[in-house]
Amino acid sequence: MRDIVSVGRVAALHPLIREDVTKAIDNAEKNFPKWIAVRIVQGLRTWDEQNALYALGRTKVNPNGKTAKKPKGNIVTNASGGKSYHNYGLAIDFAILIDKDKNGTYDELSWSMVTDYDKNGVFDWQQVVKAFEDLGFEWGGRWRTFVDNPHCQKVFGYTWRKLSEMYVAKKYIKDCMYVELA
Repeated sequence: MRDIVSVGRVAALHPLIREDVTKAIDNAEKNFPKWIAVRIVQGLRTWDEQNALYALGRTKVNPNGKTAKKPKGNIVTNASGGKSYHNYGLAIDFAILIDKDKNGTYDELSWSMVTDYDKNGVFDWQQVVKAFEDLGFEWGGRWRTFVDNPHCQKVFGYTWRKLSEMYVAKKYIKDCMYVELA
């Protein structure tokens, strides 16, 4: 993993997925030139952070997508606090980092799904998705409703409802607040 910001975000994920997230990133990056990397832009979120995202485009203005017809802007998520796998450290959102001038400092964050910066004939975004799917992650780009292209999650068969129930009941891993998964 080349991006120090991502290292910190991976460290905050549920212990059961940290290693696989690191492997997926390493597997994607091994096919990239040194001037392209993967950035984890979101990992673990508190319920309050989730509720703030849920409000965007609904009760709070999201500048992204704001028009006369949509004065509140675009809706960001359909999941309020406790209803997202991010709330349990089991999901990540990613983007592609680019060092445009190849000076060793990443200076652009790309959300493009159709760019092949390394010109190997495969979209870079799809290389990252494949690396995650190869390790058993579900990609939000395959969802039928509310497609979430930057999102990958590994949920071990648990619904958000079950995770919420376990969280509220404080069924945590010893000495931390991650839900204990069997």
